[in-house]
Order: sequence, then structure tokens, then C-alpha cells
Amino acid sequence: MSAAQDAKRVLFVGQRPETVDFSDPALPPGFDAEKIHAGISVGMEHLAERGWQADLCLVSPDDSATETLEHQLAAGPYDCIVIGGGIRIPPSSLFFFERLLNVVHKNAPTASIAFNTAPQDTADAAARWLEIPLPE
Repeated sequence: MSAAQDAKRVLFVGQRPETVDFSDPALPPGFDAEKIHAGISVGMEHLAERGWQADLCLVSPDDSATETLEHQLAAGPYDCIVIGGGIRIPPSSLFFFERLLNVVHKNAPTASIAFNTAPQDTADAAARWLEIPLPE
């Protein structure tokens, strides 16, 4: 098997930065779409540096999100799906987060699920599940 065939596949799921409500007090002060895009770029670079094949799926917080994610998961299989903090952390996003989590559960049942705290630590979040032996 080649190194490319051995590479772990990671999907990073985040909210489209232009759709984030930056007035939400649950978000860190000073965040804006440009900073999030920069963080996503760093996170994707860190995934590639580990030798993993990484895909990015940015969704809008509306009814199109589940279809967008289902379409991306169909390109799998993925070894790990990392759901970003921008989806998971704000209390106002709870239902949105649950919807996406259930799409992952249904469409990628063998993938590990991880959560980052910022786009830059996406590779560390995936590593928690990809670099440890899991019971069969």
C-alpha cells in the first residue's frame, strides 16, 4: 500500500466565517471573518504537515448545512471528522451543532469525531483520535 493510500482522511467542518454573528458574547472578542479564515488556513496546513489528507467543509447556519455536509461526507470515507468551535461553543448554535453531529453519525458511522477550540488546533483535535490505538 502506498503512503497516499495509508494517509488518514480528516474532514474539518466549520461555519462559513461570513455567516458568524460576531456580536454573540460567547465568541472571543475581536474575532472577525478574516481572522477565522486565517486560522482555518493554519489548521489545514497543520493537518497536511502530519501527512493527512484534509478536506474542508464550510457550512452556513441554515437548512443548507445538512445537505452540504452530507454531500461532503459522500466523498469519504473519513477517519476523523473535526467539528469547529464556532459551531459547537455558542449556546445559540446548540440545535445547529446537534443537526450536524447527527448527519456525521448517520453518514460516517466509523469515523472518529473530534472538536477543536480554534481553527489552529484542528490537527491536535484530530490527533487525539488518530494517533491512539482504539479497541476493535
